[in-house]
Amino acid sequence: MPTARSGTLLALNLSALALTACGGEASSPSSALPTGCREASLPRPKHVDLRSPTTRVSEQAKLKATVDTSCGRFAIALDAAASPKTVSSFVYLARRGVYDDTSFRRIVPGFVIQGGDPSETGSGGPGYSVTEEPRPSTNYSKGTVAMAKTALEPPGRSGSQFFVVTATDAGLPPSYAPLGKVSSGWAVVKRIESLGDRGSGQVGTPRATVVIRGITAGAR
Repeated sequence: MPTARSGTLLALNLSALALTACGGEASSPSSALPTGCREASLPRPKHVDLRSPTTRVSEQAKLKATVDTSCGRFAIALDAAASPKTVSSFVYLARRGVYDDTSFRRIVPGFVIQGGDPSETGSGGPGYSVTEEPRPSTNYSKGTVAMAKTALEPPGRSGSQFFVVTATDAGLPPSYAPLGKVSSGWAVVKRIESLGDRGSGQVGTPRATVVIRGITAGAR
C-alpha cells in the first residue's frame, strides 16, 4: 500500500528547486487563460482504493495514451519495453477512470507539469503502488513522462501521479519510473506550463485550473 504522500514528486534539480506536497487551490479567471484553454473548476476529490492490476502488457506492445485536458489533447508514446509494470499500471488506471476529472496541481515553468492525484490534495494515489527501478542510464529530458514519488520511497515506486518534463534536462537522478515520451500535442503541454506561477512565493501553484477530462490508452 502506498504511504499518505505516495506519488508526490519530491526532487531537487540542479538549481535546488523543490516541489512540496501540497499546492494551493487555483482559480481560473478567463483573463489568465491562453488561447486553446477553457475555464475549468477545481475537480471534486475522489477516494480511490484499487487493487494492483493482475495482468501486464507485453514489453513489445506499441501503446499510446491520449490525455484530454481543458487546454487540449496531447499524446504519450508509452515505453513498455523499459517499464512494463509501470505502463501496465498506468493503462489500468486510465481504463478504470482514475484520471477522469482530475487536475494538474503542480506546474513549475521550465521544469515539469504534474497531475494524476484523484484526491486533489497533492498526496493521493490509487490505493496501491508498484515498484520498477529505472535503468541507471535513465534521463529526464524534454517531453519525458515519468511517475512521481516521495524522496523517502525507493527508486521506481509509483502510484497514480505523473509528470511531464518541460525543461531541456530536468536534472533528476534515475529514481522516477519512466512512462514514455510526449509524441504529439507539445503545444498543449506548453499551454499548461504557461499557467504555472513564476512568483518566488508560489512556485508550483497553478494560476488557473487545468482539468484532465480523461486519459485513453490503446495501440499506436
